[in-house]
Amino acid sequence: MSDTLETTAHEGEATDADHSAHDPAAHHGYIGDKQRYLNRLKRIEGQARGIRSMVEDEKYCIDILTQISATTAALESVALGLLEDHLRHCVVDAARQGDEQAEEKIREASAAIARFVR
Repeated sequence: MSDTLETTAHEGEATDADHSAHDPAAHHGYIGDKQRYLNRLKRIEGQARGIRSMVEDEKYCIDILTQISATTAALESVALGLLEDHLRHCVVDAARQGDEQAEEKIREASAAIARFVR
């Protein structure tokens, strides 16, 4: 199995492979909050393990659904934070440069937003 992750993209969406040419020295907008994001993701991992345990222990369906809802909300919160960081940093920086990279960043952000509203 490869160490690189390639995702299947819908039309107009970028895959991880599309971003392989990015400058490795470039910083992503979330980098200042990286530890905060990692801590939140660790909590979400714990929530997901808890849901699995609830199913294994045959807990009440509504209780499991409540935990799934909380975990989904936590993931959406992380995703929206990353999107906001992307807009504030990556898109704004590309727009300041004013080249075709700006259009690409706007298309990427639009595709990400579209995935949220589906």
